[in-house]
Amino acid sequence: MDTPWLDRPQLRAWIRLRAVIMLLPGVLDAQLRHDADLTEFEYYVMATLSETPGRTLRMTELSWQTNATLPRLSHVVTRLQGRGLVQRLSCPENRRTTNVRLTDDGWEKVRRTAPGHVATVHHHVIDALTGEQVEQLAAISDAILARLDPSGTMAATYTRYDGTPESQPPADG
Repeated sequence: MDTPWLDRPQLRAWIRLRAVIMLLPGVLDAQLRHDADLTEFEYYVMATLSETPGRTLRMTELSWQTNATLPRLSHVVTRLQGRGLVQRLSCPENRRTTNVRLTDDGWEKVRRTAPGHVATVHHHVIDALTGEQVEQLAAISDAILARLDPSGTMAATYTRYDGTPESQPPADG
């Protein structure tokens, strides 16, 4: 098989994207650990719950929306539950299913944490770009996502803000 090696411009773009993929999660995690004693993933789980009706989702739905395995999510939910930020409940429609609900304390934690998280996203990503580059970043991400998620299985999680801007920004920045 003849391997189509990356040319210099392609290699330049790939290595830079790889560096962003490696560095950005640590930056977000460090800010959230410092300011809120939360990991980035714990915050993402709570922010996801904060945007749902009743701040409640089935574990399987939450797993799907956060792209986490059920064992990983269960471990995180157990930690958050121990801190009083979420609670597990029986699903009224199916007793074999577990719901996760963001508690009032969890909601307050998200509300207090969101401004610092959004400021970090602005500083490290959005403010580094022009408005045109932000649009290009969305278009580039869409092109890559079309290859990574060709069936659109995860599309609801990354296209949920494509419509009319709302007056209240989302908690997950």
